Amino acid sequence: MDPASLGWQQLPVWKERIMVNEPHSASSGSASSRSEGSSSGSESSKDSSRCSTPVLDAERHERLREKMRRRYDSGDKWFSLEFFPPRTANGAVNLISRFDRMGMGGPLFIDVTWHPAGDPGSDKETSSMIIANTAVNYCGLETVLHMTCCNQTKEEITGHLQKAKRLGLKNIMALRGDPIGEEWEEEVEGFNYAIDLVKHIRCEFDDYFDICVAGYPKGHPEAESYEADLRHLKEKVSAGADFIITQLFFRSETFLAFMKDCQAIGITCPIVPGIFPIQGYHSLRQLVKLSKLEVPQEIKEVIEPIKDNDAAIRNYGVELAASMCRELLDSGMVSGLHFYTLNREVATTEILKRLGIWKEDPRRPLPWAVSAHPKRRVEDVRPIFWASRPKSYIHRTQEWDDFPNGRWGNSSSPAFGELKDYYLFYLKSKSPREELLKMWGEELTSEESVFEVFTCYISCEPNREGHKVTCLPWNDDPLAAETNLLKEQLDKVNRRGILTINSQPNINGRPSTDPIVGWGPSGGYVFQKAYLEFFTSSENITALLKVLKMKKYELRVNYHIVNVRGENITNAPDLQPNAVTWGIFPGREIIQPTVVDPVSFMYWKDEAFALWIEQWAKLYEEESPSRMIIQYIHDNYYLVNLVDNEFPLENCLWQVMEDTFELLNCPTEQ
Repeated sequence: MDPASLGWQQLPVWKERIMVNEPHSASSGSASSRSEGSSSGSESSKDSSRCSTPVLDAERHERLREKMRRRYDSGDKWFSLEFFPPRTANGAVNLISRFDRMGMGGPLFIDVTWHPAGDPGSDKETSSMIIANTAVNYCGLETVLHMTCCNQTKEEITGHLQKAKRLGLKNIMALRGDPIGEEWEEEVEGFNYAIDLVKHIRCEFDDYFDICVAGYPKGHPEAESYEADLRHLKEKVSAGADFIITQLFFRSETFLAFMKDCQAIGITCPIVPGIFPIQGYHSLRQLVKLSKLEVPQEIKEVIEPIKDNDAAIRNYGVELAASMCRELLDSGMVSGLHFYTLNREVATTEILKRLGIWKEDPRRPLPWAVSAHPKRRVEDVRPIFWASRPKSYIHRTQEWDDFPNGRWGNSSSPAFGELKDYYLFYLKSKSPREELLKMWGEELTSEESVFEVFTCYISCEPNREGHKVTCLPWNDDPLAAETNLLKEQLDKVNRRGILTINSQPNINGRPSTDPIVGWGPSGGYVFQKAYLEFFTSSENITALLKVLKMKKYELRVNYHIVNVRGENITNAPDLQPNAVTWGIFPGREIIQPTVVDPVSFMYWKDEAFALWIEQWAKLYEEESPSRMIIQYIHDNYYLVNLVDNEFPLENCLWQVMEDTFELLNCPTEQ
């Protein structure tokens, strides 16, 4: 096919964004539902509309201490989770996956511990700083970063705090920290007590950070007395701490007595009990050794006979922790629980589900995964192309100073950053190479072998070797539940070489509380235009273009078709963005969080084509037949997006595909 003969052009890589067109006014009516994903955004404009972001509540714009105080005042039950940095790069990939899974239960925040021996303030993917940064920016989790006085000068601590602020971290847990050796060695040029660190943070950063400090229900093991330790705790609060998380304990009455004692001496900030689910004999011994706590005799008597049976110990630990947590919550003095997870999820998740405070709300503030970075709080518009790769979108837009709010367009924005960092742990597939080969083929024999991989992913059926395909390079997760609404049509077109990587059905006024497609606050209505994005061969493109230029589709369907060299054709009017998702909510302006933007599509196509090579072709040896097949698809296929603008009517994109296949089967008509 001669690109020039079909009107291919090279789009300019603009730095000027175009004002998005208004969504069509819609009459209420029946609705379909959402598919594989949503979208991601660019820079805001000076003449953007006022903030109209529909969030489920005010929390997206609240500080952690405000969220916590509101829950304490209302009595709403909540939980938080503690993690420690992993030792290896693969461990980092697994931990971020765990953040995503455990984040689904609705923790108020997570915290990340600080390990002086692990270069915690560095840019290593296993450092405390980078793990916390990833949790905030790429997983959208409110995050508390631990920071200790141990083995650091005042200047080094200030540098770490400045870096934390720059990365968007707003919460610090100020600790003295455990000594490197047996005894604490005085830090001549640093701090020797947590209170000094609290004072330093307030002095250097004023009220920017919310500060947490540690409390010890039995008293700090190095304190002269329990009463003296309480006085030290009050001093830390008076110096500027906003809330307290306690050391672990084994009996609910221990914490409740501690809380009453704190209140008696005038400590009024929130105090969160630290819960340690016993998950193994050796981990219990190690933690007890570090915390210098004594395990109650009744617990020892149960654990000792089963110390070599990890499953039995974990079951006992779940029962013990769940029982203690119920007593705390029923006391009327506790509304929040902080879990020491040891980077494990099964026991903690089970406890939270038993308590009824693990809440997987299918509704979302917006139809895409939000970032918790303070500068992105107003962001409410993104292009749809990164629907299944939100971490990549955030990475590529991390240098922007402003983000679109209310509208996508008319902003003099910086270009998307290039994506060359496929190795970064938060951009890598969660599946190891061996698993990917089982899913995508140890050996490919033809383009049809690739079609089968896509079809198995859509159908959720095992491949020829009996392995389920649970991810693709463009989507590292299994299909969203709402994709079932399109599964039959998607299955059909993928079998015929329309390799879909993103889609959504048309929706015409579904309630915002809809469990499948809903987003935003209650009382609203959501709308969508049908969208389909796919790779396909040049032969299919020739037929597709003839179909798209038929009178019945000419005004109804917007399209953009591009190859790896940037040769492209589109009928987008003046290259304007097209709003494909919007919502109407009581007392708010219309919000349009997802757009199809022709300019952004040219940035996305570089990434979309590169994933064929970076994540699939490189699984195979150079010059191998399998690698050459993927390379051929990368070099010769086209990336297409289609939008059906008539969202109140039946989705016409499947008929476009049928007409294309029919034309291919009747060569005399071409």
